[in-house]
Amino acid sequence: MSKGRTRFTAGLAALPWIGPVLLLIAAIVVFPAGYMIWTSTRDLSQYGQDRGPAGLANYRALFDIPELGSILWHTIVWVLAVVLITLLLSAALAQFLNKDFPGRTAVRLAVLVPWAASVVMTTTIFYYLLDPDVGLANRFLVDIGLLDRGYGFTKQPTQAFVVAIGVAVFVSIPFTTYTILAGLQSIPAEMDEAGRVDGANSWQRYRYLTLPQLRPAIAVATIINIINVFNSLPILQVLTGSIAGFDADTTTTLTFKLIQQNRQVDTAAAMSVLNFVLIITIIAIYVKVIRPADRVDS
Repeated sequence: MSKGRTRFTAGLAALPWIGPVLLLIAAIVVFPAGYMIWTSTRDLSQYGQDRGPAGLANYRALFDIPELGSILWHTIVWVLAVVLITLLLSAALAQFLNKDFPGRTAVRLAVLVPWAASVVMTTTIFYYLLDPDVGLANRFLVDIGLLDRGYGFTKQPTQAFVVAIGVAVFVSIPFTTYTILAGLQSIPAEMDEAGRVDGANSWQRYRYLTLPQLRPAIAVATIINIINVFNSLPILQVLTGSIAGFDADTTTTLTFKLIQQNRQVDTAAAMSVLNFVLIITIIAIYVKVIRPADRVDS
Protein backbone atom coordinates (compact mmCIF):
# COMPACT_ATOMS: atom_id res chain seq x y z
CA MET A 1 0.00 0.00 0.00
CA SER A 2 1.40 3.41 -0.98
CA LYS A 3 2.28 6.04 1.61
CA GLY A 4 -0.36 8.45 0.26
CA ARG A 5 -3.08 5.83 0.50
CA THR A 6 -1.98 4.95 4.04
CA ARG A 7 -2.28 8.59 5.11
CA PHE A 8 -5.69 8.86 3.46
CA THR A 9 -6.91 5.75 5.28
CA ALA A 10 -5.54 7.05 8.57
CA GLY A 11 -7.31 10.34 7.97
CA LEU A 12 -10.62 8.59 7.37
CA ALA A 13 -10.15 6.54 10.54
CA ALA A 14 -9.58 9.72 12.56
CA LEU A 15 -12.54 11.56 11.03
CA PRO A 16 -15.11 10.46 13.65
CA TRP A 17 -12.85 11.94 16.34
CA ILE A 18 -11.84 15.16 14.65
CA GLY A 19 -15.12 15.66 12.77
CA PRO A 20 -16.89 17.59 15.59
CA VAL A 21 -13.87 19.87 15.96
CA LEU A 22 -13.79 20.55 12.23
CA LEU A 23 -17.50 21.36 12.28
CA LEU A 24 -17.01 23.72 15.22
CA ILE A 25 -14.15 25.49 13.44
CA ALA A 26 -16.28 25.79 10.30
CA ALA A 27 -19.18 27.23 12.32
CA ILE A 28 -17.30 29.81 14.38
CA VAL A 29 -14.35 30.67 12.11
CA VAL A 30 -14.77 29.73 8.45
CA PHE A 31 -18.43 30.71 8.01
CA PRO A 32 -18.18 34.15 9.72
CA ALA A 33 -15.00 34.95 7.78
CA GLY A 34 -16.57 33.86 4.52
CA TYR A 35 -19.75 35.81 5.24
CA MET A 36 -17.70 38.91 6.06
CA ILE A 37 -15.87 38.67 2.74
CA TRP A 38 -19.15 38.13 0.90
CA THR A 39 -20.72 41.14 2.66
CA SER A 40 -17.80 43.32 1.60
CA THR A 41 -18.78 42.73 -2.04
CA ARG A 42 -22.45 43.66 -1.59
CA ASP A 43 -24.27 46.99 -1.89
CA LEU A 44 -25.97 47.45 1.48
CA SER A 45 -28.28 50.25 2.51
CA GLN A 46 -27.90 52.16 5.78
CA TYR A 47 -30.29 49.66 7.33
CA GLY A 48 -28.46 46.58 6.05
CA GLN A 49 -30.75 45.85 3.10
CA ASP A 50 -28.90 43.97 0.37
CA ARG A 51 -29.31 45.83 -2.92
CA GLY A 52 -27.16 43.49 -4.99
CA PRO A 53 -23.52 42.93 -5.86
CA ALA A 54 -21.08 45.84 -5.56
CA GLY A 55 -17.89 44.23 -6.82
CA LEU A 56 -14.89 46.08 -5.41
CA ALA A 57 -16.76 49.36 -4.93
CA ASN A 58 -16.66 49.06 -1.14
CA TYR A 59 -12.89 48.62 -1.20
CA ARG A 60 -12.52 51.64 -3.47
CA ALA A 61 -14.66 53.66 -1.07
CA LEU A 62 -12.50 52.48 1.81
CA PHE A 63 -9.24 53.47 0.14
CA ASP A 64 -10.76 56.81 -0.83
CA ILE A 65 -10.93 57.77 2.86
CA PRO A 66 -8.21 60.46 3.15
CA GLU A 67 -7.27 59.53 6.71
CA LEU A 68 -6.81 55.80 6.02
CA GLY A 69 -3.02 56.07 5.78
CA SER A 70 -2.69 57.77 9.16
CA ILE A 71 -5.16 55.30 10.69
CA LEU A 72 -3.05 52.37 9.47
CA TRP A 73 0.02 54.05 11.00
CA HIS A 74 -1.85 54.54 14.31
CA THR A 75 -2.74 50.83 14.22
CA ILE A 76 0.88 49.77 13.76
CA VAL A 77 2.04 52.04 16.60
CA TRP A 78 -0.83 50.83 18.81
CA VAL A 79 -0.09 47.12 18.30
CA LEU A 80 3.70 47.36 18.51
CA ALA A 81 3.71 49.61 21.57
CA VAL A 82 1.19 47.58 23.57
CA VAL A 83 2.62 44.16 22.68
CA LEU A 84 6.30 45.08 23.20
CA ILE A 85 5.76 46.95 26.49
CA THR A 86 3.51 44.15 27.74
CA LEU A 87 6.09 41.49 26.90
CA LEU A 88 8.94 43.37 28.61
CA LEU A 89 7.00 44.10 31.79
CA SER A 90 5.45 40.62 31.90
CA ALA A 91 8.82 38.90 31.45
CA ALA A 92 10.24 40.86 34.40
CA LEU A 93 7.14 40.21 36.52
CA ALA A 94 7.10 36.49 35.66
CA GLN A 95 10.75 36.23 36.64
CA PHE A 96 9.91 37.82 39.99
CA LEU A 97 6.86 35.62 40.59
CA ASN A 98 8.91 32.53 39.80
CA LYS A 99 11.03 33.16 42.91
CA ASP A 100 10.12 31.80 46.33
CA PHE A 101 9.17 34.58 48.76
CA PRO A 102 6.61 35.08 51.54
CA GLY A 103 3.16 35.98 50.21
CA ARG A 104 3.91 34.80 46.68
CA THR A 105 0.47 33.22 46.26
CA ALA A 106 -1.29 36.45 47.26
CA VAL A 107 0.84 38.47 44.84
CA ARG A 108 0.13 36.01 42.03
CA LEU A 109 -3.60 36.31 42.66
CA ALA A 110 -3.35 40.11 42.76
CA VAL A 111 -1.76 40.10 39.31
CA LEU A 112 -4.95 38.49 37.96
CA VAL A 113 -7.21 41.36 39.03
CA PRO A 114 -6.88 43.51 35.86
CA TRP A 115 -7.60 40.43 33.75
CA ALA A 116 -10.62 39.38 35.81
CA ALA A 117 -12.21 42.83 35.80
CA SER A 118 -14.31 44.14 32.92
CA VAL A 119 -12.19 45.97 30.35
CA VAL A 120 -14.87 48.63 29.94
CA MET A 121 -15.08 49.14 33.71
CA THR A 122 -11.29 49.34 34.08
CA THR A 123 -10.98 51.82 31.20
CA THR A 124 -13.84 53.95 32.55
CA ILE A 125 -12.10 54.16 35.93
CA PHE A 126 -8.93 55.44 34.25
CA TYR A 127 -11.02 57.86 32.19
CA TYR A 128 -12.54 59.48 35.27
CA LEU A 129 -9.27 59.37 37.23
CA LEU A 130 -7.75 61.55 34.51
CA ASP A 131 -10.72 63.88 34.07
CA PRO A 132 -9.42 67.48 34.19
CA ASP A 133 -12.23 68.67 36.47
CA VAL A 134 -13.11 65.80 38.82
CA GLY A 135 -10.31 63.26 38.28
CA LEU A 136 -8.44 62.15 41.41
CA ALA A 137 -5.17 61.74 39.49
CA ASN A 138 -5.42 65.28 38.15
CA ARG A 139 -6.33 66.59 41.60
CA PHE A 140 -3.28 64.86 43.09
CA LEU A 141 -0.93 66.31 40.46
CA VAL A 142 -2.31 69.79 41.16
CA ASP A 143 -2.01 69.33 44.95
CA ILE A 144 1.68 68.34 44.76
CA GLY A 145 2.44 71.22 42.43
CA LEU A 146 3.20 69.35 39.20
CA LEU A 147 0.24 70.97 37.47
CA ASP A 148 -1.30 74.40 37.89
CA ARG A 149 -4.72 73.06 36.94
CA GLY A 150 -6.32 69.84 35.74
CA TYR A 151 -4.96 68.63 32.41
CA GLY A 152 -7.11 67.00 29.73
CA PHE A 153 -5.19 63.74 29.31
CA THR A 154 -8.18 62.17 27.54
CA LYS A 155 -9.34 65.27 25.69
CA GLN A 156 -6.57 65.53 23.09
CA PRO A 157 -5.89 62.82 20.45
CA THR A 158 -2.20 62.15 21.14
CA GLN A 159 -2.50 62.23 24.93
CA ALA A 160 -5.62 60.05 24.90
CA PHE A 161 -3.92 57.58 22.56
CA VAL A 162 -0.93 57.30 24.92
CA VAL A 163 -3.26 56.77 27.88
CA ALA A 164 -5.06 54.05 25.89
CA ILE A 165 -1.73 52.30 25.30
CA GLY A 166 -1.06 52.39 29.05
CA VAL A 167 -4.48 50.94 29.88
CA ALA A 168 -4.10 48.23 27.21
CA VAL A 169 -0.75 47.23 28.70
CA PHE A 170 -2.29 47.18 32.18
CA VAL A 171 -5.05 44.75 31.17
CA SER A 172 -2.74 42.62 28.99
CA ILE A 173 -0.04 42.00 31.60
CA PRO A 174 -1.85 39.28 33.65
CA PHE A 175 -2.34 36.81 30.79
CA THR A 176 1.13 37.42 29.37
CA THR A 177 2.77 37.13 32.79
CA TYR A 178 1.09 33.82 33.55
CA THR A 179 1.95 32.43 30.11
CA ILE A 180 5.63 33.28 30.55
CA LEU A 181 5.52 32.09 34.17
CA ALA A 182 4.21 28.71 32.99
CA GLY A 183 7.13 28.55 30.58
CA LEU A 184 9.59 29.40 33.36
CA GLN A 185 8.23 26.67 35.61
CA SER A 186 8.65 24.08 32.87
CA ILE A 187 12.41 24.71 32.69
CA PRO A 188 14.43 22.23 34.79
CA ALA A 189 16.21 23.86 37.72
CA GLU A 190 19.32 21.87 36.85
CA MET A 191 19.81 23.99 33.73
CA ASP A 192 20.22 27.22 35.69
CA GLU A 193 22.40 25.45 38.24
CA ALA A 194 24.67 24.15 35.47
CA GLY A 195 25.08 27.68 34.15
CA ARG A 196 25.90 28.90 37.64
CA VAL A 197 28.57 26.20 38.03
CA ASP A 198 30.06 27.21 34.67
CA GLY A 199 30.50 30.76 35.98
CA ALA A 200 27.72 32.49 34.06
CA ASN A 201 26.22 35.55 35.74
CA SER A 202 22.46 36.14 36.13
CA TRP A 203 22.04 37.97 32.83
CA GLN A 204 24.07 35.39 30.90
CA ARG A 205 22.04 32.52 32.37
CA TYR A 206 18.79 34.28 31.47
CA ARG A 207 19.97 35.31 27.99
CA TYR A 208 21.52 32.03 26.86
CA LEU A 209 19.71 29.39 28.94
CA THR A 210 16.31 30.64 30.09
CA LEU A 211 15.21 32.89 27.21
CA PRO A 212 15.64 30.27 24.44
CA GLN A 213 13.50 27.85 26.46
CA LEU A 214 10.81 30.52 26.82
CA ARG A 215 10.50 31.03 23.07
CA PRO A 216 7.33 28.90 22.64
CA ALA A 217 5.60 30.57 25.62
CA ILE A 218 6.57 34.04 24.44
CA ALA A 219 5.36 33.19 20.93
CA VAL A 220 1.94 32.11 22.22
CA ALA A 221 1.63 35.24 24.36
CA THR A 222 2.72 37.47 21.48
CA ILE A 223 0.32 36.02 18.92
CA ILE A 224 -2.68 36.17 21.26
CA ASN A 225 -1.76 39.71 22.30
CA ILE A 226 -1.46 40.81 18.66
CA ILE A 227 -4.95 39.49 17.95
CA ASN A 228 -6.47 40.98 21.11
CA VAL A 229 -4.80 44.37 20.75
CA PHE A 230 -5.53 44.63 17.04
CA ASN A 231 -9.24 44.07 17.70
CA SER A 232 -9.42 46.04 20.94
CA LEU A 233 -12.38 48.40 20.69
CA PRO A 234 -13.56 49.09 24.29
CA ILE A 235 -10.36 50.79 25.49
CA LEU A 236 -10.04 53.13 22.52
CA GLN A 237 -13.76 53.76 22.31
CA VAL A 238 -14.03 54.81 25.97
CA LEU A 239 -10.89 56.96 25.96
CA THR A 240 -10.90 58.43 22.44
CA GLY A 241 -14.45 57.89 21.18
CA SER A 242 -15.55 61.44 22.01
CA ILE A 243 -12.61 63.04 20.16
CA ALA A 244 -13.62 64.48 16.79
CA GLY A 245 -11.87 63.34 13.62
CA PHE A 246 -9.60 60.35 13.10
CA ASP A 247 -6.44 61.50 14.92
CA ALA A 248 -6.69 58.75 17.56
CA ASP A 249 -8.30 56.00 15.51
CA THR A 250 -7.13 52.53 14.56
CA THR A 251 -8.62 50.25 11.93
CA THR A 252 -10.95 48.73 14.54
CA THR A 253 -12.38 52.05 15.72
CA LEU A 254 -12.70 53.15 12.09
CA THR A 255 -14.82 50.06 11.43
CA PHE A 256 -17.01 50.98 14.41
CA LYS A 257 -17.42 54.56 13.18
CA LEU A 258 -18.31 53.42 9.67
CA ILE A 259 -21.12 51.33 11.14
CA GLN A 260 -22.27 53.47 14.05
CA GLN A 261 -21.90 56.99 12.69
CA ASN A 262 -21.87 56.74 8.89
CA ARG A 263 -24.12 53.66 8.54
CA GLN A 264 -21.76 52.31 5.88
CA VAL A 265 -22.07 48.63 6.72
CA ASP A 266 -20.65 47.46 3.40
CA THR A 267 -17.56 49.70 3.65
CA ALA A 268 -17.12 48.55 7.26
CA ALA A 269 -17.16 44.95 6.02
CA ALA A 270 -14.37 45.83 3.58
CA MET A 271 -12.43 47.38 6.46
CA SER A 272 -12.95 44.18 8.48
CA VAL A 273 -11.53 42.10 5.63
CA LEU A 274 -8.50 44.40 5.43
CA ASN A 275 -8.10 44.15 9.19
CA PHE A 276 -8.22 40.35 8.98
CA VAL A 277 -5.58 40.31 6.22
CA LEU A 278 -3.33 42.63 8.25
CA ILE A 279 -3.55 40.41 11.34
CA ILE A 280 -2.83 37.22 9.39
CA THR A 281 0.09 38.89 7.60
CA ILE A 282 1.67 40.19 10.81
CA ILE A 283 1.31 36.84 12.57
CA ALA A 284 2.70 34.97 9.53
CA ILE A 285 5.75 37.27 9.42
CA TYR A 286 6.25 36.88 13.17
CA VAL A 287 6.06 33.07 13.04
CA LYS A 288 8.37 32.99 10.00
CA VAL A 289 10.99 35.18 11.68
CA ILE A 290 10.82 33.78 15.23
CA ARG A 291 10.15 30.13 14.32
CA PRO A 292 8.73 29.23 17.75
CA ALA A 293 8.09 25.61 16.74
CA ASP A 294 11.77 24.89 16.15
CA ARG A 295 13.39 22.63 18.69
CA VAL A 296 15.41 24.40 21.34
CA ASP A 297 18.75 22.83 22.15
CA SER A 298 19.24 21.96 25.78
